[in-house]
Amino acid sequence: MKSFSVTFFALTVASSIHAADLPPVAEAGQGALVSSEQIFDLANKPTKECHASTIVETPTGLVVAWFAGSREMNPDVGIRVSRQENGKWTESVEIVNGVQSSNLRYPTWNPVLFQPAEGPLMLFYKVGPHPREWWGMLTTSEDGGKTWSWPTKLGEAHTIGHLLGPVKNKPIQLEDGTIFCPSSTEIENPDGSSLWRIHFEVTRDLGKTWEVIGPIHTGEIFHAIQPSILTYPDNRMQILCRSREKSVLQSWSNDAGKTWSPLSATELPNPNSGTDAVTLKDGRQIVIYNHSEGGVRQKDGPVLKPRRILNLALSSDGETWKPVLTFEHETGPHPEDADQRRHFGEYSYPAIIQTSDGLLNIVYTYNREGVKHAVVDPGKL
Repeated sequence: MKSFSVTFFALTVASSIHAADLPPVAEAGQGALVSSEQIFDLANKPTKECHASTIVETPTGLVVAWFAGSREMNPDVGIRVSRQENGKWTESVEIVNGVQSSNLRYPTWNPVLFQPAEGPLMLFYKVGPHPREWWGMLTTSEDGGKTWSWPTKLGEAHTIGHLLGPVKNKPIQLEDGTIFCPSSTEIENPDGSSLWRIHFEVTRDLGKTWEVIGPIHTGEIFHAIQPSILTYPDNRMQILCRSREKSVLQSWSNDAGKTWSPLSATELPNPNSGTDAVTLKDGRQIVIYNHSEGGVRQKDGPVLKPRRILNLALSSDGETWKPVLTFEHETGPHPEDADQRRHFGEYSYPAIIQTSDGLLNIVYTYNREGVKHAVVDPGKL
């Protein structure tokens, strides 16, 4: 294992893209939004809540996974999987959970699906009572997600503790077959606060052994987790990250991910919520995110949740971004029922891939009750 740090500098940037500049909510079948549907019927949902979905294309079709149970952090939360067959989503099944013994069960968290160029479909996920204490697990499928291997623990590294694999967003695979996983940790300080740090976990043998790059030093100003990776010519890479600082944060590498620049703010806002990004086949960059800095109070009404709006932004260079599509934007009053109000208007934790047909396939949390699947034609953005 090796560790690496870079000099940190502070940078405070307010979002330069205002909500008034955002496109209106897209309608399925019009413009770039090809389709939008729930993975399962909300009237007959398999669990009370769900969150943190992930999507992958396999030789036999699309596969989606998410964590689900009575409530995030509860021990009954497991990882469920659904496959697309003949244009329809199969009934989801729980394929792994956090059972440790007959009298101990932990919640599971943040599944990430990845199909390497050669080898089985991989599903990374976490087990543990809290993100500060969880550890990474891996299970694989030889038949496109129908059946799964016995899960194995990823192991540990002296620089970060438990290996986690990709913490929320998909890995990338380099030309030599190396799987490069964007990851992060949330470390508890003695005063009870948490330190967020970005690192990378690299495997050249489908998860048997690992190398750690980082953590990237963030100092005391920027707090970043859950990076996604964008690629450029000449071995350049960029990560986009969730933060506490009201901006999507970024870092750059000029040597295929071996070393990284200090974190800095992009022009995109972030309300401390997960994002995802992908490099298109034509070289453009796409990020899916909540275009919000935080809660907004309605006149004579409640504060609207910061995850109430979900957007796509496009860039040719990773530096200048243009919002090009709005998936959701909840502006209505909150329900009176407290249980319904808890996650009302939450569209969050998106995952995005470009499939072999050139289309963008996206999944995201819908009010913590459903997983929504959207298809976008990037040629119309």
